[in-house]
Amino acid sequence: MSDREPPRRRVPGPARPARPDARRRPGLDARRRPGLDARRRPGPGARPARRPGQVRPAAPKQLRLGSPRPRLRLIGLALTLVLTAFVVRLFQVQAVDASTYAAKAEQNRYVGQVLAADRGEITDRSGVALATSEDAYDITADPTMFAPGMLKIGDGPEQAAALLAPILGQEQEDLVEKLRPENKALRYVKLASRQTPQVWKQIKDLKSALAKKAETDKSTPNVLSGVFSVATSKRVYPGGDLAAGILGWVNAEGKPGGGIELQLNKQLAGKDGKIRYAQSGGRLVPTAGSTETPAVPGSDVELTIDRDIQWAAQNAISDQVKESAADRGYVIVQDTRTGQILAMANSPGFDPNDLSDADPAALGNAALQDAFEPGSTAKVMSMAAVLQENAATPGTHVVVPNRLHRGDRLFKDDIDHPTWYLTLNGVLAKSSNIGTILATGQLGKTQAQANKVLYDYLRKFGLGSYTGLGFPGETKGILAPPDKWSTSQQYTIPFGQGVSINAMQAASVYSTIANGGVRIEPSLVRGAKGPDGRFTPAPKPAKNRVVDAKTAKTLAQMLESVVDDEEGTGTKARIPGYRVAGKTGTANRVDPATGKYHGYTSSFAGFAPADKPRVTVYCAIQNATQGSYFGGQICGPVYKKVMEFALKSLQVPPTGAKAAKLPVSFKQ
Repeated sequence: MSDREPPRRRVPGPARPARPDARRRPGLDARRRPGLDARRRPGPGARPARRPGQVRPAAPKQLRLGSPRPRLRLIGLALTLVLTAFVVRLFQVQAVDASTYAAKAEQNRYVGQVLAADRGEITDRSGVALATSEDAYDITADPTMFAPGMLKIGDGPEQAAALLAPILGQEQEDLVEKLRPENKALRYVKLASRQTPQVWKQIKDLKSALAKKAETDKSTPNVLSGVFSVATSKRVYPGGDLAAGILGWVNAEGKPGGGIELQLNKQLAGKDGKIRYAQSGGRLVPTAGSTETPAVPGSDVELTIDRDIQWAAQNAISDQVKESAADRGYVIVQDTRTGQILAMANSPGFDPNDLSDADPAALGNAALQDAFEPGSTAKVMSMAAVLQENAATPGTHVVVPNRLHRGDRLFKDDIDHPTWYLTLNGVLAKSSNIGTILATGQLGKTQAQANKVLYDYLRKFGLGSYTGLGFPGETKGILAPPDKWSTSQQYTIPFGQGVSINAMQAASVYSTIANGGVRIEPSLVRGAKGPDGRFTPAPKPAKNRVVDAKTAKTLAQMLESVVDDEEGTGTKARIPGYRVAGKTGTANRVDPATGKYHGYTSSFAGFAPADKPRVTVYCAIQNATQGSYFGGQICGPVYKKVMEFALKSLQVPPTGAKAAKLPVSFKQ
């Protein structure tokens, strides 16, 4: 057996198709000879003979795709860089600058608002409200909500201003300026302060009507959607101009402008609170929580003023100022036993509810702020010094010539007269300037010594010092030391010229005499009631003795002669059934505008009942230009009206005792 394998037989089967990418080698067909294929033996699996002239079609070319790995690597790298940037930024926001961004978020998300404290009331001595507060609203706006992008119109501020101007009483141009500020990011402006609830209701109703119309007509925007309100309070004075000079006022911004409102602002104002809450789109987010510091209400202040007596005093002085065509006038009513002021009225006055028509010159409290020469009402201090120093008695004879030469001047009384033969009581009753000069000249061996003694008494009576009220704008007057008195002042100051005071100082002088010679500092405030309802009385006023009780009683009897005696200058101040002590005054007036004498200061001061004093009344009128200008003629009747009302209001009965009837003159 041969080692060689026998040849394998071909198994018949389907012909193998030619590979599409098979190529014929060049020159292969050329080497072929005709009949070459005929030598092949036909058999199973043999390729069929090609027909003559048949051309084999060329196989179509196919694109071969590149490898995707480079592209995937590039995309992966880009994504890695982006994610790395996000991670870095996230780390910066949440770790590095976390507190800064948190603060900014809080600032934008949370809104702080002041909670205004309720201002305390001011009442009279009986608890009747003279100044109180009522609900009000500040009208505010968010300017960004009027931008064209929000309202889809370009004239949103103009349309809103046209609707608001007549309601708020403001110029349309001013409102447009607030609604379209230069700072486009500004979210809050105040359009009007302390408006009444009725004003806000008008705006709210109009805003609601526009909102309903905007719901049905999408082309009509609600131009008031950015207008809001903040609850606050408004100061109200129920009596109008009653006691306005005492009370002062609070302006539209809630700032006190004078009087008790300014003096006791810290007590009245209380302490504002704060609230901080989350907001979105200008609305509260209830679920986000809030922090609140409650407001502490102000204390109620109770004055010594009696509302009814204040009303009577104000009416009386206003009528007389009008009748006399005077510049102004004031009346003060004081309780002689306590120093408490029962009334302090000024004319002209003002209504603190509406200062738009007020005369700037009438604002304030002229009874405390005007300094003027008192004239003859000051003679009572000269007589007090003479009596206390035992230089004379009420019956001492004083010969009063028609003219008196002193220094470089000739002095006279208000009327020409022959030589008067008066007692010291008569000098006061007839209000003789010359007699007063002669009497005070007995206070010292020399004129300089007499000046020093008189000056000390004037100071004890309160001249040249503040009254103790601590009232804003109060003047202490002018009283020069005696070594600075000019030649004429040495003789004019005893009868009330060359020295200046305010009306409260003048009233206090007479209350000192009425109180037995003890001066009590005037007071306007009885006490205050805090938020807890507890009443705290005001500190007791200071007291000091000026003259002894005997001198004070003698002076009271002498002052009765001014009113009761037919030769007295104050007969128009008589009150039937009551013993009245008083003194007239008519002084040359210094015009504050020019600094020169022009016109007169007319006055009357006194107390009643004369033998058991309870009430002091002081009246002064500046520059009366119609009718009489003498104090007894125009201020005497005012004194009478006010004193009568006060005595009846306080239920002060007449004493029934008869007057002393001191002699006024003597026979030569």
